[in-house]
Order: sequence, then C-alpha cells, then structure tokens
Amino acid sequence: MRRFALALLVLSALATPSEGAPALHRGVGVHEWLNWAPLAEDGSYRRPPYRSIEQWLSGARPISDWPPTDPFETIRSLGFDFVRLSVDPGPLLASSGAERQETLDVLKSAVGHVTGAGLSVVFDLHAVTQKPEHSLDALESRADSYGALAYRKMVADVAGMLATLDIDRVALEPYNEPAFYPCEGQGTGEWQKVMSETVAAIRAVSADLTIVATGACGGSITGLVDLDPNFDDPNILYSFHMYEPHSFTHQRLDDPKAFGSGLPWPAETSTAEIVLETLKARMEAAGLSEVEQTSNLLAVQPIVDDYFRENWGEEQLDTWFAEALEWAAAHEISSSRLFMGEFGAILISEDGRMGAYDADRLRYLEAVRTQAEAHDMAWAMWEFSNPYGMSLIEPTGPAVPDARMLQALGLGDQ
Repeated sequence: MRRFALALLVLSALATPSEGAPALHRGVGVHEWLNWAPLAEDGSYRRPPYRSIEQWLSGARPISDWPPTDPFETIRSLGFDFVRLSVDPGPLLASSGAERQETLDVLKSAVGHVTGAGLSVVFDLHAVTQKPEHSLDALESRADSYGALAYRKMVADVAGMLATLDIDRVALEPYNEPAFYPCEGQGTGEWQKVMSETVAAIRAVSADLTIVATGACGGSITGLVDLDPNFDDPNILYSFHMYEPHSFTHQRLDDPKAFGSGLPWPAETSTAEIVLETLKARMEAAGLSEVEQTSNLLAVQPIVDDYFRENWGEEQLDTWFAEALEWAAAHEISSSRLFMGEFGAILISEDGRMGAYDADRLRYLEAVRTQAEAHDMAWAMWEFSNPYGMSLIEPTGPAVPDARMLQALGLGDQ
C-alpha cells in the first residue's frame, strides 16, 4: 500500500489529456451490432457489410421486446457518455479499393449515428474467429509480416475515416486483447514493435485522433505494464481489461455439462465448504450421478480452494490497480489516461452451472467501478445487451435495463 500511495502522489501532479481528446467517463460496450459480420453463402462477407440496427436488436430476441426508442438514445439517457463500439475488421481486411471505401462509408454512418445520439465513440477493431484468416490468432505475427503490414494499412484507412468526423467525439482502438504470450517481461518484444508501428501509422494520417493503445497478454494489466510507451503523446489512452480474478468473473468449467458457480464477492462472505455443498446440491437436483458429481467436484475444488486461499476482495483489487498506476507514474502518464475498456462478471445461469450470484456480481462491479473512478479513469462495462450473462439489458422479456446493475455502476438515479 505504501507503493500505491506513492503512485497517487506522483500522478496527482501529472498532465491530463489534451482538450481535443474525447471526454470519456462512463461507457458501455456494444458488441453485437457491427461484430461477427454476416457471411454470404459462399463464405465471403456479405456486401454491403455489417447488420442494421434492427437486425442486431432482433438477433437474439423478438424485436417486439425492444421499446420504440433508439438504443443509443437509451444508453445516453441512462447516464453513459460513450460507447465502446466493437467492429469486426474482417470486411475491411477482405476488401480494397471501392469495396473498402464502401465498408468505411458504412462504418462512418454507424459512428455518426452514435455521436448523433450525444455519445462519444471508442471505435474498437475487435477481431473474431468466424474467418480464421482474420482472427486474432492470425494477427499474432511479426511486426514486419505481410499480415501485420496489411492490418496497419487498414487501421490507417480507418483513422482517415474517423478523422473526418467530429474528432473530439471519437477514439480509435486498433487491437482488442492481443495475445503475444508469455507475459511479465518474458515475451519476445514483438508486440512492442506492433503497437509502436501502429501508432506511427495512425499519426501519419492524423496528429490529433485519440488512440487507445494496449499491452499484450490479453489486454490485461500484466500486459500493460510490459509496454514501453516510447510513442506517447497527449492524445493516447492506455487500455486494460479488468477480469481479475478470472475465477470469479468467468465462473464455469470447460465441459458445458459441468457445474462451476457460486464463488462469492468478496471471498470473506462465504466459505469453500458452502460453495462446494451448494454445487453438490445443484448437481443432485439436475440428476447427475454420484460418479459425475465426484468428477465435477474434483475439477472445481482446486479453483475454489485457490480463490479462498487468496481471499479475494478489495485489497487484491487495490494491488492490481496499483500496478497500472505505478506503471503510469513511472512514465509520467496521468491516471486519467488509463482506460478500463472492459469489466464485468457472468450472472449465474438458471440451472446454476455457471456464473456468480447477482448480489456478489453487483458488489464486484461496484468495487471495480469505484476503483477506476477514484483515479479518474474512464471505464466501459461489458456489455449493453447479450444473452450470455454479461448484459446491462435484461436478457429475456422486455428489453429494459437491469436497475440494480445501474445502481452498482453509479447510475441508479439517472
């Protein structure tokens, strides 16, 4: 904690972002609209690319569930000031010339729609797995590889498009959760080259566009502190995603039939014995045999034991945030230029196979959000609407916001 206090003292004297940077404070990820770009029957990207807003909203539930208001006007009315807009880069990478310009025009219109609702936009190029040649794995290559060069050219084209918009309302995040493992200074240093050269490619197009840079290792704090910001300027934000501890935020086992849920937040509010007894009762209710229950408990017990041994709570969060703050202080970067681009926790499923109980999830969300705000960091929760347990919008029935989650996010009075 002494190191933590020192970091705060140093950071309080540092400069804030330039006046041209977007005023980002509280945001929400929108992932289902412009990601997983639809494919044609031959496996190519459909032209024109991406979904309409109506196609997005009706993708996982009846359109009649949604109110007649524009979803981005709803987001603004709830108290958010920006959207982290996930965009599948595949249609851009698969096109050139007139087709790429058509794709950029579609995306320009989409960004304009969001800013027209009074929100700023973090334009997040968010590679997905549906076409392996454009997946995140394909991007994990040397900085001078053909694929890396082609990607940077695409990023520069996106930067040029965004620079024609209201530049104090947009930011460009060129990579989401890059891998380039191992972490903790043990990597090859290739990611440093990739990020540095990507910043240079954007700056060759626009000196003022806000860039969201990230470390490797899944975009974690561990990856961030491995990054040397030798390309820094006042219009660069530095991203990290907060899913610590992963054993709490993503409670589940690889086997879809297995049970791995119910860890509390903070750990001191329950015991390992209670968690395991509850899991056993749920498995019995689901009709699992004794052999299946024993196998499941053997798989989950080490996770549960580790969680309680580490006694996860506010002190551990302090330690994680202190790493990011100390890195920023060491490089004379204001804490207000740290960007918590994702955080969240899976809600327990109806059958209890995965996730955290709602009360624990909400306590965790409030604790993480409060930590970020205490250091003037912008944050974006994951995400606005999906059927997978991390959703601001209720996953079934009328598409209304989760009122208790809004309160945990400090927006309950909006």
